[in-house]
Amino acid sequence: MEPIIIVLIILVVLVFIALIKTIQVIPQASAAIVERFGRYTRTLNAGLNIVVPFIDTIRNRIDLREQVVPFPPQPVITQDNLVVNIDTVIYYQVTDARAATYEVASYIQAIEQLTVTTLRNIIGGMDLERTLTSREEINAALRGVLDEATGKWGIRVNRVELKAIEPPTSIQDSMEKQMRADRDKRAAILQAEGVRQSEILTAEGQKQSAILRAEGEAKAAALRAEGEAQAIRVVFESIHAGDPDQKLLSYQYLQMLPKIAEGDANKLWIVPSEIGDALKGLGGALGNFNPAGGANIPKPGGPERQAPPID
Repeated sequence: MEPIIIVLIILVVLVFIALIKTIQVIPQASAAIVERFGRYTRTLNAGLNIVVPFIDTIRNRIDLREQVVPFPPQPVITQDNLVVNIDTVIYYQVTDARAATYEVASYIQAIEQLTVTTLRNIIGGMDLERTLTSREEINAALRGVLDEATGKWGIRVNRVELKAIEPPTSIQDSMEKQMRADRDKRAAILQAEGVRQSEILTAEGQKQSAILRAEGEAKAAALRAEGEAQAIRVVFESIHAGDPDQKLLSYQYLQMLPKIAEGDANKLWIVPSEIGDALKGLGGALGNFNPAGGANIPKPGGPERQAPPID
């Protein structure tokens, strides 16, 4: 009885293993390659799949989702013989699991080497300045070459990005110095422009101030002249309205003489001809005055008159 039990146990284990190998569950966005006696039979898609146990084998399970693979920095020589290190990132997706399994041994390594060689060909035709400023152009050219080459491998390259472009240290120092010089130049230009604008505004302000000052002085002078003319007119009209006689005019002339002689600089002054006439009129007015109480003072050109006694 014991051998029969052992045989039954072995058969149950074999049936269980056969069931496990018969039922294959493939996750979503995945595929499996099935071989029968070492030859490709079919591709298992996502879901529950039945295979022949101990005859069909799963060769490879492939993820059909988009993959991101960063590659280490690669030294590349530019057209002007400068070595730059370039980091690349590849976004790819497996579209044909059979081709990705049988058309290339390792599609990751194949994509990396193809990226390096293509990148060297592209950068070799550019100088350093164009390399640093033409990332979009390099990405487009690199993606076109990779997509065409990897199509037969069942792989589609969606995007290629240059993560970093590092020129040599000496070139970086020179570029930093150049950028610093450019910034200093722009700062000096802006400062000079500011000083120029400030001087222009200052000159414009001084010009406007001078114009306004001159206009104010002109208006003030006009108002002063107008006031003086008005005063002279009023005085003239007052004198004519008062009808002054010769005696009053003579007296006014005599009052003005001390003012004319004032000042240390007045060494020589001219007596108007009217002063003589004023003195004659004043002398005639005083000729009849007798300080001794009635003495007769002869008047030139006329008869003697006796001054009246002073009470």
